[in-house]
Amino acid sequence: MFTNVAYLHNSLSDIVDTSKSLIVTSCGYYNVHSRPVVSTERPNGRKDYQLLYIVKGKGYFYFDDKEHIISEGNMILYRPDETQMYYYHAEDKTEVYWVHFTGRHVESILEYYQLPETENVFFTGTSPDYQWMYRQMIQELQLCRPNYEELLSLMLRHIFIMINRYIKEGKKTGSDIQNEIERATHYFNENYNKQINIDEYARSRHMSTCWFIRSFKQILKVTPMQYILSLRMANAQNLLESTQYNISEIAEAVGYDNSLYFSRLFHKHIGVSPSEYRKSRM
Repeated sequence: MFTNVAYLHNSLSDIVDTSKSLIVTSCGYYNVHSRPVVSTERPNGRKDYQLLYIVKGKGYFYFDDKEHIISEGNMILYRPDETQMYYYHAEDKTEVYWVHFTGRHVESILEYYQLPETENVFFTGTSPDYQWMYRQMIQELQLCRPNYEELLSLMLRHIFIMINRYIKEGKKTGSDIQNEIERATHYFNENYNKQINIDEYARSRHMSTCWFIRSFKQILKVTPMQYILSLRMANAQNLLESTQYNISEIAEAVGYDNSLYFSRLFHKHIGVSPSEYRKSRM
C-alpha cells in the first residue's frame, strides 16, 4: 500500500475551527495494492467534514447498515457526526484521494456549489483535474509555504466549482462526453508545445475524429486545434514579455519548428508581429 498524506499542524485528531469560513485540516492519497484490506470504522463519525474521490477500483461503503459498492468517478461526502464505515480491497487496486475540512461557513458553501444535501455519494466524472487538485493540496499542506492555509481553502473551492460545473454541464452533454472533453483539454494543456495530431488522439481514445471535434466544439465553442492554438499564443505572449528568448526560441518552445510560420500565425491571432508585441510591452 502506498500513501501520501498531510495534516494541518501535524495533528491527527479532528479539528473544528470556526475562525475562518473554510479550513483544510488534512488530505491524502491511498493506493491499495498489497495490504489485503484497508478499513475505516468510525461509528460516531468525526467532528469535521470529509470528501473522498475514488480514482480507480472501488470502495465498499456502508450507509444505514447496507453495503454500497462505489466505483471510480464517484465522490463521497461525510458531514460531522455521520457514521463512517468503509473498506478497500487490494484485489481491486483501489486509488482514492481524501480531504478533511472545517469552518464556520461550510454548510452554506456546500449549498452554494450545490453539493447534495441528503446523499453521501454522487458521480463527478473521471477528469484528471480532480487528481491534480488533490495532489496540489497535499503538497501545499506538506510544504507549508507562506499563505498556504488560504491557498488550500481556494483549492478546495476549486474542487467544489469543478463538481458544480459537472452537475450543471454533465446533465446537458452527458457524463461520458464531458469526461472525454475534460481529459482532452488536460492533455492539450500538458502537451501544447508538442506536435499533436487530432486524428491520432481521437483514435487513442477510441473515438471517431468527427465525433470528437463536434463534441469538443459543442462544449468549449472552439475546435481542438483552435484551443491548442490559443494555448500556444498565450504562452508565446508570456515568453515575449517575461524572457529574452529570440523569436526562433519562443517558436520552438510553444511547438513550432518554423519561426516564420509561427510569426505569421502570431500576427494573425494577436494582430501584431512577435517583435512588435515585445516592443509594445517594454
